[in-house]
Amino acid sequence: MKRIATVSAALVVLSAVAIAAVSPAPAEPRLVLTPRSGPEPRINGARVFGVRPGSPFLFTIPATGERPMTFGVENLPEGLMLDTATGRITGSLPGPGVYTVTFTAANARGTASRPFKIVCGPVLALTPHMGWNSWYVWENRVSDAIMRAAADAMVSSGLIDHGYQYVNIDDCWSVRPDAADPGRRGEPRDARGLINSNSYFPDMKDMTGYIHARGLKAGIYTSPGPRTCAGYTAAAGHEELDVRRFVEWGFDFLKYDWCSYGDQADETVLDDLQKPYRLISGILAAQPRDIVLNICQYGLGNVWEWGRGVGGNSWRTAGDLGHDVVGNLFRDGFDVYTRNELHRYGGPGGWNDPDYLLIGILSSAFVTDREGSNEASPLSPNEQYTHVSLWSLVAAPLIFSGDITRLDDFTLGLLANDDIIEVDQDPLGRPGRRVAKDGALEVWMRELEDGSKAVGLFNRGPALASVTAKWSDLGLDGPQRVRDLWRSKDLGVFDGSFEAYVARHGVVMIRLRPLNGR
Repeated sequence: MKRIATVSAALVVLSAVAIAAVSPAPAEPRLVLTPRSGPEPRINGARVFGVRPGSPFLFTIPATGERPMTFGVENLPEGLMLDTATGRITGSLPGPGVYTVTFTAANARGTASRPFKIVCGPVLALTPHMGWNSWYVWENRVSDAIMRAAADAMVSSGLIDHGYQYVNIDDCWSVRPDAADPGRRGEPRDARGLINSNSYFPDMKDMTGYIHARGLKAGIYTSPGPRTCAGYTAAAGHEELDVRRFVEWGFDFLKYDWCSYGDQADETVLDDLQKPYRLISGILAAQPRDIVLNICQYGLGNVWEWGRGVGGNSWRTAGDLGHDVVGNLFRDGFDVYTRNELHRYGGPGGWNDPDYLLIGILSSAFVTDREGSNEASPLSPNEQYTHVSLWSLVAAPLIFSGDITRLDDFTLGLLANDDIIEVDQDPLGRPGRRVAKDGALEVWMRELEDGSKAVGLFNRGPALASVTAKWSDLGLDGPQRVRDLWRSKDLGVFDGSFEAYVARHGVVMIRLRPLNGR
């Protein structure tokens, strides 16, 4: 019953001989593999959500389909309220508990329902974060207007309907006294010692209110050192005051970037690496607002071994992907992960973070080493499919850092494939791992809550190649139903193995379920 599937990530049929004969690599068509969402309602995104007792609750039911749509929640716990027109759930829960509810979404085409679990307790980030970050497209040009436009685009593009939640400012929002741009200069702190934003962010609280009013969450950035990576005012000596300010402003996410803290720490001493993160997580835990903590220190001291223990909800596993996007995708995405067996460390409440999704339009500084404009990602179409596929298999945060206001169909298809997102957001939270390697050909597998397995067939080589996923490598036995996740298409039943032709630097992403339904 073995069959061969001739599918590839961005090339449907190509001649291996023709590819091998071309140097450098041929141009690749930007094929949109993700089917468009249909008019009937479908509920997407995470199936579980963590919140602490007493904290403000905000969750928007992600659902695609024709509008208008009416939302419902069966067994919604006391303390929470649903806006039936927007699917926005707000309020707060007074005490710990686990609540199993059912979401519904109805429009003129029908009704969809889906179970959902609300876990009220000390643990946040029960699935990897999904959202957008400003750095790789806007760098030091970021502003209040850009953040509001990003929030609007997350809604208008429909990304919110697939589970994207966070709209995060990166560096350059605070004051840099020596900045060449007078709009970035000013008083770093007020008379109380609370950090000030620069004039490009005239009212942070109003801005986060704008983001929240769209059913989204807001993130901010700083460093435990005296300066951020770009030289702006950071938190050293003012940690409690700065967290108080972030709570006052209404932020929900904090990226805490090592940078200048390295000037005062010994990066070979584990306690020095852990100290600033223990401090900030303890302060965050005492606040009346949930703020997810992203540890950003580039994998120093094997942070994956202790990031959760010092209060991190995610931790960067290597350097910035953007300094060599193509090379780092394979070195840091594949090799660092495998060499250090990072699948042993991620899970609900704490996730390995290999950096952002660098697809779409990026700052030219990360494409051509020229600042001040924007250009297309240096990743080929196949590499972009590989990028998103690997991130979902390893349960990495899906934080897009291209220009969200200029999403073409290709980039939107990469971000809004619900089969792929379902793998990333699987509530079991067990990261995938490499199970087979044959030169440049690799097979990765992730176990999912329902007993199925997500499998990525990767080709890191220079030409079209056949990649085989063997049941013996995947821990499987018997016939399996196979689904092509990028095309959201069932391929049939296979026994013993699954083989596919995969384009250079490309991927075929599948999900396997036992034929007998176990």
